[in-house]
Amino acid sequence: MYLEEVLKKIDKMPQSNFDEIIEKYIEMNIAHPFREGNGRSTRIWLDMTLKKEINKVIDWSKVNKEDYLLAMERSPIKNIELKFLLENALTDKINDREVYMKGIDASYSYEGYNVFKIEDLK
Repeated sequence: MYLEEVLKKIDKMPQSNFDEIIEKYIEMNIAHPFREGNGRSTRIWLDMTLKKEINKVIDWSKVNKEDYLLAMERSPIKNIELKFLLENALTDKINDREVYMKGIDASYSYEGYNVFKIEDLK
């Protein structure tokens, strides 16, 4: 029951600008609603929301894994570091397949999975 209430609260949070979207992203990470794939799922949600609301996405290949993971860990207390990292990786290449696929690579890398790289699958 608790998770359902938290998700309803998160759903009602505004998401019309970068700061609001990142704040909602942080709350989703705290809620951790999935047994597997929370990070990957919320990063996909983040890019889709940024694309819809502000016509931007994160170029995840520009986000250092260690910096990102540390910023995410600290984000419930101080979110400015995460906002800085992600804002500096924003791109308007919202329909660029390479940006999207590199984002998938980075997302799996953040989770410790490094079996395939998109460049190797071409």
